[in-house]
Amino acid sequence: MARENKTFVLAKRPENHIVPGETFRLEKAPAPTADDLKDGEALVEALYLSLDPAMRGWLNDSRSYLPPVGIDEKMRGGAIGRVLASKNPKVKEGDFVSAPIGWTEVAIAPDSIIEKIETPKGGKLTDFLGVLGLTGLTAWTGLHNIGKPKAGETVVVSGAAGATGSVVGQVAKQRGARVVGIAGSDEKCAWLVNDLGFDVALNYKKDSFRKDLEKATPDFIDVYWDNVGGEILEAALGRAKKNARFVMCGSISGYNSGKNSESKGIRNLFMVVTMRIHMEGFIVFDFAKDYAAARKELGQWLAEGKIQRKEHIVTGGIEQAEHSIKNLFEGENTGKLLVEIKSADEVGGAKL
Repeated sequence: MARENKTFVLAKRPENHIVPGETFRLEKAPAPTADDLKDGEALVEALYLSLDPAMRGWLNDSRSYLPPVGIDEKMRGGAIGRVLASKNPKVKEGDFVSAPIGWTEVAIAPDSIIEKIETPKGGKLTDFLGVLGLTGLTAWTGLHNIGKPKAGETVVVSGAAGATGSVVGQVAKQRGARVVGIAGSDEKCAWLVNDLGFDVALNYKKDSFRKDLEKATPDFIDVYWDNVGGEILEAALGRAKKNARFVMCGSISGYNSGKNSESKGIRNLFMVVTMRIHMEGFIVFDFAKDYAAARKELGQWLAEGKIQRKEHIVTGGIEQAEHSIKNLFEGENTGKLLVEIKSADEVGGAKL
């Protein structure tokens, strides 16, 4: 009997927040098999799906760095999986791979998107969706090419308890910087300081946040990493040092704002002129040439225990994806958010 394959497709573009049961539709069909493979392809069974803030932008019918996900198209996303069959000489049956196969249980992956996972010392399989995947590569390449923190400088990171922000702060510490993290709860702030080694962590939900930021940046901000935009970006602009570098990575505070939503602009953008701020946006793909160097250094730091990571793994299968992506924007996760379709322990061969 043919194996059933579950896949989420985009059913309706969200006006504001993602609505489980409305935004996506779960479809069931026979899974592809080894007989369907062409030369260079591999049949991949998904084990873990990566949930990332950028996914919200992919649902909008607007110009961006990638075309939007089409109505009735499979939801885009990265995954870690196991090879069930292969006509690709780079991978064989049983290998673990990273591939953006989307929200599905079984898929055919062409050579252009598949990467065999070689887990380094101190690493684990799921790191290739986190600290050793696009999340960690974003942090490393953005700092290396735009932020360029120097020893003794002050680096402020918004969304610091998220997957990318938590790595950004730790990389900056390894570069000798003084790091101030911004997060949405006292618990998250304690994790940043006590576990990750941030020098200071501020809860932006407190009424005293602006004063707290001023106190935490007596010599102003040399490097600001923006994951959230909005009022926190405005506060950071107000504390920028002359010639500060602002790394514009995300703006999660506004991702769920619909066309008819009231959106506040940045009122002190002129600080970019008066403080001669270098403000640059980027996408991790811009710095693909640096991936090998980034993975080498991040892997070494992991092995040496110099950087830590935290994962929020949602169990219960692919059905959990549409609920978990909604929760991502409500700040319920600390660290990297993943959906477990099937644990690596079930299929054997992976040390988690």
